[in-house]
Amino acid sequence: MTATSLPRRTVLRALAATVALVGGAAPAWGGAAFAAEPETYTLTIRHLDRDGRPTAPYRTNVTGISGPGADTSVQPEAPSGVTTLRLPKGRYLLDSTLASGLEPGGTIWTDWVVQPRLDLDHDTTVTVDARTTAPVSVRPPDGSAAFVHSAMFVSVTHGGATRTVEVANGSPNLRVAHLGPETEAGAVKQWFDVNWKTDSVDYLLGPAFSGNRALTGLTRQYSAPELATLNVRGAAGPGGAGVGLLSFQPSDGKSIGVTRSMATPGTATFVVTPERGTWDVGYTAPRADESAPNSYTTERVAVRAGATTTRTFDGPVFGPALTERPAVSRDGDRITADIPLLADGDGHTPSAPSFDTAYTSLYRDGALVGTSGAPGRGEFTVPPAPGSYRLATTVTRKAAAGATTRVTASWTFASATTSGPAALPVSVVRFSPELDPAGAAAAGSAIRVPVTVQGAAADGRVRSLTVSASTDGGASWTRLPVESGAVTVRNPAAGTGVSLRAELTDADGNTLDQTITDAYRTR
Repeated sequence: MTATSLPRRTVLRALAATVALVGGAAPAWGGAAFAAEPETYTLTIRHLDRDGRPTAPYRTNVTGISGPGADTSVQPEAPSGVTTLRLPKGRYLLDSTLASGLEPGGTIWTDWVVQPRLDLDHDTTVTVDARTTAPVSVRPPDGSAAFVHSAMFVSVTHGGATRTVEVANGSPNLRVAHLGPETEAGAVKQWFDVNWKTDSVDYLLGPAFSGNRALTGLTRQYSAPELATLNVRGAAGPGGAGVGLLSFQPSDGKSIGVTRSMATPGTATFVVTPERGTWDVGYTAPRADESAPNSYTTERVAVRAGATTTRTFDGPVFGPALTERPAVSRDGDRITADIPLLADGDGHTPSAPSFDTAYTSLYRDGALVGTSGAPGRGEFTVPPAPGSYRLATTVTRKAAAGATTRVTASWTFASATTSGPAALPVSVVRFSPELDPAGAAAAGSAIRVPVTVQGAAADGRVRSLTVSASTDGGASWTRLPVESGAVTVRNPAAGTGVSLRAELTDADGNTLDQTITDAYRTR
């Protein structure tokens, strides 16, 4: 039988075999192609302890970054300390943790070796040697502080992909080393966080680095003027005294942060490294009943070396506040309201504020459009034609230590259909007196109450603003002049609630009428 008379399937097999023998690419037949297996190479990893001997107690990760092995992640193990594996060609990140001093009574040391650039394009042997590491020692100025925990992170970017490895340590005995060639400039980012603690202060120390190598050792003894202080106060809010929960971490980069409990009312003091950037704080307040806990967060708190910054959570004056997102918006013929009515005195928005009754209603040209049973929240379908709107909302709750008992607010604005999401012009007024942790001020004293406008009327767009105070639950009001951004209130007898009201018109004629009953109390 001649070659031309062979069955077509046999000819295709022969051609494919020939292509494979000469290392060429298989041709396509009828739209199908013969897919070639990716190139693979042998990676041998040798692990040596501090005496230069092969060691078995290790944890090694080989993580693909780019190339055919980009999605590869393996953790090879071998009792001999030498492991061999076959991997696709590509750029990898290797990190290995070696432990020593594991015998009874020994001092445990952790050696972390990181190779941020492992280009596997031929059979390769890597030696992870604990003898190459150098100590990590980042300490606070207070020598009596006790070590709590630490963590180091290395992030490597190549080919548009980023991979991160880390080591956490429960003792101060960490040593680290770079292994292998340098990466491209700026491809390596590295963070180190260490938490030290005294009876009164939490130290969160740790610099950040960027370059083309992982660290080999790190030594830093901070002085007090180099550090910043952040006080986090938990007030006796609606839940009263109890135990709150704090979380605290840098805003950017990798971190394990700190989570701790705090008696409230009370203050937790954190001393931090300003070079780490801004900080994010979370606070969960105690709750007196079985309802859901109320949590607050504040992000990107700026700190400065030698300075003290204070953030207070769950304290008065509770009232409306605006965040960066639109509080009232319109999308086509749908108006959505989401205005926090019980933000705390620092403007932190609660996750689950306690209340007894609430409603939110929208009116168009004097006619009711709809009502919801949520404080400051609702979604309403409206006609497309231009109209004059009034949004009214009220929330009430039982009296509690330092707690607002009632908030009412009403906004007017004009609106017509939109081609997409658009913010509507609403404003709120914030009152910020200096109060004790229980939300009270001294009876009989004159107290200065700063007044801040947020929203459409901010930045000098106030046409008129009137502030009034009441000491009889809103039965009667006394107008207070606004001078230098504040009003002055003459506090009544002890045990009395002081209520505050604001009436505002912005530059475009949109209005606000806002009342906070029992904004704070006297002691």
